[in-house]
Amino acid sequence: MSALSVELLAAATPPPIADAGNTRLALAALAGIAVIVLLITRWKVHAFLALTIGSGVLGTVAGAPLAKTVASYSTGLGSTVAGVGTLIALGAILGKLLADSGGADQIVDTILARTSEKRLPWAMALIAGLVGLPLFFEIGIVILIPVVLLVARRSGQSLIRIGIPALAGLSVMHGLVPPHPGPLAAIGAIHADMGITLALGVLVALPTLAIAGPLFGRVAAGWVDVAPPERMTPARASDELDRRPSFAATVCTMLLPVVLMLAKALADVIIDDQSSLAYRVFDVIGTPLIALLAAVMVAMFTLGRAAGFTKDRISSTVDSSLGPIAGILLIVGAGGGFKQTLIDCGVGQMILDWSKDWHISALFLAWLIAVLIRVATGSATVAIISAAGLVAPLAEGMSSTHTALLVLSVGAGSLFFSHVNDAGFWLVKEYFGMDVPQTLKTWSVMETVISVVALGFVMLLSLVM
Repeated sequence: MSALSVELLAAATPPPIADAGNTRLALAALAGIAVIVLLITRWKVHAFLALTIGSGVLGTVAGAPLAKTVASYSTGLGSTVAGVGTLIALGAILGKLLADSGGADQIVDTILARTSEKRLPWAMALIAGLVGLPLFFEIGIVILIPVVLLVARRSGQSLIRIGIPALAGLSVMHGLVPPHPGPLAAIGAIHADMGITLALGVLVALPTLAIAGPLFGRVAAGWVDVAPPERMTPARASDELDRRPSFAATVCTMLLPVVLMLAKALADVIIDDQSSLAYRVFDVIGTPLIALLAAVMVAMFTLGRAAGFTKDRISSTVDSSLGPIAGILLIVGAGGGFKQTLIDCGVGQMILDWSKDWHISALFLAWLIAVLIRVATGSATVAIISAAGLVAPLAEGMSSTHTALLVLSVGAGSLFFSHVNDAGFWLVKEYFGMDVPQTLKTWSVMETVISVVALGFVMLLSLVM
């Protein structure tokens, strides 16, 4: 290696911002996380501000100069937003086009029209999984709730039996499958391969959804019996449209980015000659940015124009999709800043050093750290980003497959036991007309089942791959 290469490598690898002992670093990490937890749960501070303040506390307790702490936080925030922000924006645009064009309603109506009452819970899981691919959890709930309430009322089945599979579908996609913000941020922090993570994420998500959705829904329906609340049935987007996209066009558009990214992952395995035209084509079109951008451009025609939208209406839909994600972008960015501060302080290396003597699986350790942060903060996004930053050094020396499984372990842990400090808990409670104990027995237990079952499948995959 030339002297110039060594200098460039040194410049690209910033030195630690603090040179503290492991005990002090442990206290610094605990102090930073504790501040974030208290600010979010006790004083209801926005997660963006809590993560920013927590990063400052972390650097201060670790003994780092304030200027270097700020620089580390800013670097992490900037790199995270640069790497993930555009993908989140494109996903939001795709989701908004899907919702406003009536494409989501078309999927729902088509599947339900061809499903017997006995298979309705499975149909709801399938619908939620498809709709949940490009949509954020909260938006998915707003879209699916009218369907869940209507199906439960018409079929005479338990609202829990119908609703739990839908909630499970949205939650599983949210925690395990990119291009959702949490998995995307974890992929960036751990430097995992997007295509491999997506493929393994879908592989883990499908059986997890079956167990935590329709199968657990049958059990939960025996614990809680609630009637669909009339007041919580909002209007559907397609009620105001003269026409809407076809089922085939909608599904193909939604699955386009997934297919392109999986094609790239498959090409990496099958094509040996990386200089060949075929490899270079798949390498470009399977890049997450290109795959999502292609899907958005296609959706403007297959969804927007098919619903009768004018150019101005499509432009307005795109514009309105970006405002609601500002908070998500800031949280993800601040999580990246907190992650970078953890790394530059040496906390990640400390965990790596300690874990060598614990004789514990790196995948289980990653899951456990995410679980602790999730239960404490109530935010799956905060949990997955913070935990990914802490366990990133564990990926050193791992194969690309196991690095992807590390991302999925963190994602699974970030879904564990949603309770009263989680906004999603209250959203589900109100929409389903349940009280707090009922919500704990259904929604909270369902989230725990998803987390534990997903970890189990991740561990099984680690044994055979």
